[in-house]
Amino acid sequence: MVMQMSKQKFSSAGWFVAGLSVVTTMWVLTGSSAVSAVSTPAAVAATAAPTPAGLPEFRDIVKDNQPSIVRISTKQTIHDTSLDDGNPFDDDDNPLPEPFRHFFGGNGRQFQFRGPQMHEAEALGSGFIISSDGRILTNAHVVDGADTVTVTLWDKTEYDAKVLGKDKLSDVAVLKINAKNLRPVKIGNSDQLAVGEWVLAIGSPYGLDYSATQGIVSALGRRLPNETYVPFIQTDAAVNPGNSGGPLFNTRGEVVGINSQIYTRTGGYQGLSFAIPINTVESVAMQLEKNGHVSRGWLGVQIQTVNGDLAKSFGMDKPHGALVGNVEDGSPADKAGVQTGDVIVSFDGHDVGTSGELPPLVGSTPVGHTVDMKVLRDGHEITLHPTIAVLKDNSPELASNEAKPGKALLNIIVQPLDPETRKQRGHEGGVVVAQVNPGPAAQAGITAGDIIVKVGTRTVEDPAQFAKLIKSLPRGKPVAFLIERDGTHLYMAVNIPANTKDSQDKDG
Repeated sequence: MVMQMSKQKFSSAGWFVAGLSVVTTMWVLTGSSAVSAVSTPAAVAATAAPTPAGLPEFRDIVKDNQPSIVRISTKQTIHDTSLDDGNPFDDDDNPLPEPFRHFFGGNGRQFQFRGPQMHEAEALGSGFIISSDGRILTNAHVVDGADTVTVTLWDKTEYDAKVLGKDKLSDVAVLKINAKNLRPVKIGNSDQLAVGEWVLAIGSPYGLDYSATQGIVSALGRRLPNETYVPFIQTDAAVNPGNSGGPLFNTRGEVVGINSQIYTRTGGYQGLSFAIPINTVESVAMQLEKNGHVSRGWLGVQIQTVNGDLAKSFGMDKPHGALVGNVEDGSPADKAGVQTGDVIVSFDGHDVGTSGELPPLVGSTPVGHTVDMKVLRDGHEITLHPTIAVLKDNSPELASNEAKPGKALLNIIVQPLDPETRKQRGHEGGVVVAQVNPGPAAQAGITAGDIIVKVGTRTVEDPAQFAKLIKSLPRGKPVAFLIERDGTHLYMAVNIPANTKDSQDKDG
């Protein structure tokens, strides 16, 4: 079955984060037990000697690293500011048209909405120890928004954990527990990984501690649709909800990645797992511990993939590079002379094969560094020299194929309509929803793939104008959004949070 990209399920920091709420409703016996306890670790070397059949042996790696792997549980109080009583489509300033009033009863004000609610949410994830004094690595989405974080060691000892820092763009978090003489993992070099190499994942899928699954590296430098700053390791090691934040080992017993996301249509493992390379993790963790935040390079362009037809239109022999769709005023790209329609083919000595390869290159470039950047313009290759600036927290992009206005308040990511879709719709305005995270838009029923046509009575033109509309909305009140979904128009009421700061702090 073929599923359109706009119909896929996305959440948190990727396609489907593999480590949040766990709900078990039924166990189905399949003929044999698949869960067994792991014995107390022995002082053995972390090697994976080949079996007579040529397959790796992972028993020693599991035994030696069991004390270094932890389970992470979190609790969070959810304040559900749902729509108040009354019909949000009908007020004194914008009365509901007469033909539609009977759907809501009487004068249109008898339609009832749920009032504010509050409940406690629990989530599970995994992590691993990186220092004897209790520093732990995990995913940012595992601890995001948590009121309390509890770390459980292999011997069932529990500790309250402090979040030293988290970075949502890379999905990395550093925790600290008050403990001593812990056994840290061995850190490897993810740059030395090769496609086809055996790897081992250990974590707590569905709360089942110390579950080990094997696989191979399926691809390297994988770019996901809703993540532009991490060159993911793709594997076929089985990873499920609860594995998030757990280590990915090579056959030498070294951690080469953090298991983070899976591709799924069901919520469970379907053969595609994604891990953050440990070299990326180390760089982020170092900044989080030192500064409490991560500084990234900023170029200030919005980019898209060059397909076959676009390549022909630009006179290119094959599709490659990153096509510039927009240049932010006053940005490093703007000052360097980058123009809309340029195709970036090289950045600081690195070839840019696809648009997804550019953001990590820009993000890892030191602030203040001037780079050589080659672009194709009107069939000619020219070299520009942008000086990379720092990516600010409120900057919409560094070099991104996603526009992000509205994310902090509504917790969504929107993109401009592609030319073909705009043409099919008669050149009407609107923005397409690329990602919906838990928040006001999700509560209203907005999903990825929806086209937002109007906010209140104002027509949406593009992501930048949409961002201004959202900022101007009255807080604490529902606003009607006109949505186009599968060719059908419908209104949805979105409750704009009263406390903007809280919405921004819990964004993502």
